[in-house]
Amino acid sequence: MRGYLLSMLAVMSCSAASALAAFAPPAAHAQRNHVDTQFLKTFVAVVDRGSMAAAARLLNITPAAVAQQIRTLEREIGAPLIARVGRTVSVTEEGSRILQRSRDLLRDVADLRSLANDNAVSGELRLGACPTALAGMLPDILARMVEKFPEINVFIKPGYSADLYRAVEGGELDAAIVLHAPYTLPKTCNWQLLREEPLVVLAPASMAGHDPHELLATQPLIRYDRNHWGGRQAEEYLQRVGITPHERFELNALNAIAVMVDRGLGVSLVPDWAKPWPEGLKLVRLPLPEESVPRQIGIVWSRSTIRIRLVTVFLEESRAAMKAVNG
Repeated sequence: MRGYLLSMLAVMSCSAASALAAFAPPAAHAQRNHVDTQFLKTFVAVVDRGSMAAAARLLNITPAAVAQQIRTLEREIGAPLIARVGRTVSVTEEGSRILQRSRDLLRDVADLRSLANDNAVSGELRLGACPTALAGMLPDILARMVEKFPEINVFIKPGYSADLYRAVEGGELDAAIVLHAPYTLPKTCNWQLLREEPLVVLAPASMAGHDPHELLATQPLIRYDRNHWGGRQAEEYLQRVGITPHERFELNALNAIAVMVDRGLGVSLVPDWAKPWPEGLKLVRLPLPEESVPRQIGIVWSRSTIRIRLVTVFLEESRAAMKAVNG
């Protein structure tokens, strides 16, 4: 198996020119030379960084070496890929056509190396994270991962939970930290709970000791957006206890809601989300007198991903990070 995968690496590297030639102009098809995947990596770095010098710093080579590799790649592809204007660069139309395919090829080569080296945990993990997890939970998990497994590279896509579920189900992402879906997951995906966040009334510190239901009924409400899963839970609670609030604002940004409450614009019914919170706010979080359904945050992942070893490491470090936070 190891020998087969290593041979596949060589085949993939040698066939990169053929794969990319389909995106190049017809005149370039006759030039199907060997394309070094390192040159593709340099091309992607130049596009992402916007200059030869910045790409050179990233790759730890000289700007002259970057320019030489780009020229060689253009000759082997048979089309101009980078337009140079002074010290800045931009991708050409031909370069744009092969850019995503180049990224895919580089990721596939990294995946094959990871599989071929049975004892090594390396390669690129493609993750998604909903807004509160992106700042509150994910950094601690990643800190543990990179300390133990420095050969792992991580691509992170921010987004709302519903969009990230679709990205995992479609194979665009390997895993994502998301809210628990209000529907049954397909059999190709799994779910692991990380954290439960009960609903609380968020109010100015001066209102500490007040009845939470009285505040929701009498104070202006800064509503957590009902178009998103977390906001729907808050709405369902208000309906169940028979409170019709005086609505003033509605938004899907918990940190912004906290600042607005601090400024005296109203109170809010929100999940007790993970830190960090904005600094310097004088707020109180009041527990609800009635039972409520907590917001659940966890990891959804694809069972069929080729990077399941990396996903397993991510799951293990996620559990360890949450255990450390909760004591």
